[in-house]
Amino acid sequence: NPELCTMMWHHGHNNSIHNGIPRIGFQKGGKSAMWVDEDMADDFLLKAQEYIRNHKEGPFFLYYALQQPHVPRTPHPRFVGSSGMGPRGDVIVEADWCVGELMKTLEEEDLLENTLIIFSSDNGPVVNDGYYDDAVEKLGNHQPAGPLRGGKYSLYEAGTRVPFMAYWKGKIEPTVSDALVSQLDLFSSLAQLVESDKRGPDSEELLEVFLGNSDQGRSELIIEAQTRTALRAGDWVMIPPYNGPAVNKMVNIELGNSEEFQLYNIVKDIGQQVNIADSEPEKLQEMIAAFEQLRGVKLQQKELSNEQ
Repeated sequence: NPELCTMMWHHGHNNSIHNGIPRIGFQKGGKSAMWVDEDMADDFLLKAQEYIRNHKEGPFFLYYALQQPHVPRTPHPRFVGSSGMGPRGDVIVEADWCVGELMKTLEEEDLLENTLIIFSSDNGPVVNDGYYDDAVEKLGNHQPAGPLRGGKYSLYEAGTRVPFMAYWKGKIEPTVSDALVSQLDLFSSLAQLVESDKRGPDSEELLEVFLGNSDQGRSELIIEAQTRTALRAGDWVMIPPYNGPAVNKMVNIELGNSEEFQLYNIVKDIGQQVNIADSEPEKLQEMIAAFEQLRGVKLQQKELSNEQ
């Protein structure tokens, strides 16, 4: 019922309504499960700050999950209009403020020199992701993915390459690294940092990379988007053939699906504009062999299903 909505759904977000916002799925729990979207940023921040203060006397681990800029984008009233780019821009400003407040708390508690802070994301950017919220109309000339191809849901670089920053006052010097790492590597690397003998499956010890002391990251990495996988090895990316649409038209993002193998050198062609699979047959076969060994599958150029 549109009369009950303060935000209109665009695709898929239409199973139930809460706070005037149509949602995916259905809510259970009655009044005890109710929440106010506009207060979520403050609520999560306060809980994170409380956790830090309660555990400052000893080692602690905090996973602080920001809901911004995920949909539905509902900035607190004090951030509405702050970006001039609609709700998507406003919640990004709100997220920036939240991170700043968390940093202030660590500084106030004299913890900055004894805390490793990692800021990252779970996927690449998407603008319209389920609601009519002026995200596309007010984007202007801004390109959320920069020169990268694709976005969220995509096997191209803009879908699988994510922001990653590590900060440790007095321990990590400001720099930029081109080392290949995965968030999986945090398991073994952080265990190494705290002198634990526990390790995570598929997780490599790359602590010195995260601390900025080395550029020697992974040699290869299986990348994934919506159960589809590909291989990054050094400067190269190989995407096997996959059935399905080339573009997700609901969000206007290229997915990486093609009937042919795709091969890119992302140092020479960061935008993945030229598929050189035909002109680099030896490199392609090398990448296919490595992918098959890592994934335990046998690739076929035609009729490759997403389940493989």
